[in-house]
This record gives sequence, C-alpha cells and structure tokens, in this order.
Amino acid sequence: MEIENKVIVVTGGSGGIGQALATSFIHQKAKVVIVLDINFDNFDSGSDKLISKVCDVTNEKELNKIIDEINHDFGLIDIFCSNAGILSLGNEQTSREDWNKNWNLHVMSHVFAAKKLIPEMLKRGSGYFVNTSSAAGLLSHIDSVTYSTTKHAAIGFAEWIAITYGKQGIGVSILCPQAVETAMTKGRENEVSALDGMMRPEHVALDVIKAIKEETFLISPHEQVLGYFQNKANNYSRWIGGMQKLKERLNKP
Repeated sequence: MEIENKVIVVTGGSGGIGQALATSFIHQKAKVVIVLDINFDNFDSGSDKLISKVCDVTNEKELNKIIDEINHDFGLIDIFCSNAGILSLGNEQTSREDWNKNWNLHVMSHVFAAKKLIPEMLKRGSGYFVNTSSAAGLLSHIDSVTYSTTKHAAIGFAEWIAITYGKQGIGVSILCPQAVETAMTKGRENEVSALDGMMRPEHVALDVIKAIKEETFLISPHEQVLGYFQNKANNYSRWIGGMQKLKERLNKP
C-alpha cells in the first residue's frame, strides 16, 4: 500500500518506535497521522499534519470513540499501527494484574482495532494494519514470561487477519524487532535482547515503510533474528536446549 495521502493512526506514538513511525509517515506525505498514547509529556509534533490524542487503547469503548472522531474529522483510516507496548520482567509467579496489563495491551488492543476497522475496510476493499510484536514473539524473552507469551499471541492474531482477509484487500504486517533504543529499553543494554546491538527507532521505521509499500507480512529489522527463527523451526528441541544454556550463562552471578 502506498502511504501518500493516507490517513494513518499510530498507537504508543509519543516516543520510541511509534514517534519514529509517525514522523516517517509525514515524510512520506501521508494526509494526516494521528498519534494515540496515554500521555504526551515530551512530545513535539513538529507538523500540523501530526495530531496527538490521549487514548487508552486497552479500553475498547474509548478506542472506538477516538476512531469515530478520526473518521469524522480526517476521513476513513487507511493504515492502523498498533504499536503500544510495555515490558515487565518476571516468571510464572507474575501477578494476574501484570498478566492482564500485558495481555490487554499486546493482544486485545490489536483485537479491538481490528474489530472496529475491518468491517469498513471490507466495504472499501482496502486497509492495512501494522501490529508491533517483537523478536520475543518469534523466539522468546528468557526473563519475561508475560512479554514472551503475549508477543507470541500478537503474531498469531496478525497471521489470522492475513489468512482470513488478505484476499479481500486488507493487508497486515507484523513488526518483530530485537532491542531498539527507546525509553522502554533504557538501562537494559546488557540484557539478552541487546546481544546483537541496539537499533535506532528511525531505522526500524524505514523497514516498516518498505514493508507497507511491498505488503510484506514479517518485518524483522535485525537480520540475525530470521536465522534464529529458522534454527528454531529446523530443530525445536535443540533450539530450546540452546536457550536454556543461554539463560544459565546470563543469569550466573
């Protein structure tokens, strides 16, 4: 899908990957880019085509209301980027509250957006979703059961959308980066996800732009991840053994 003159929404867009995406869409001559987040304390749009709106995307009614406002004020949404995310470390003893926070943000916010937008997109025969998962969704995050599990689920949902509606004009890409230099990863430079280096969010945004234009499903900005993913598919048990050894090595005092 071309980006020029499109109405685009980016969630979690007040910083990091989301802000880089929003800025890149403006450079690609989008009609308007609406950024949704829970706060905009350090946000500077720098363009009258970049609009910020406070929204908790885990609240279905609130998200639906914002989408209705956008459709009315700017035209029907062409591209919706579900990018909002959190990272909390923990094992199976993680509280139900933390499980719910991760599930609602990494999975249900994607579901809510699709539930609201797909009927209208089907009528037009056109629409596009960019859903942010993580390399942890393809592989794992050895220090966070909630992040790993919910990011896997995000990929599963994106796959289902692509399979079910891809022949009816609805495109979807799933973004699966490793460590990116954002507020969420600050202070985590020595964790496993950063072993292959930290990437700038602007680099990730360029890969997303390319994927939308080419309508590519999997976006893997860190090239090494595809190799790891292939190794996992080739011999699942061997891959798990390797991850066990990595966890033991990294968790040594």
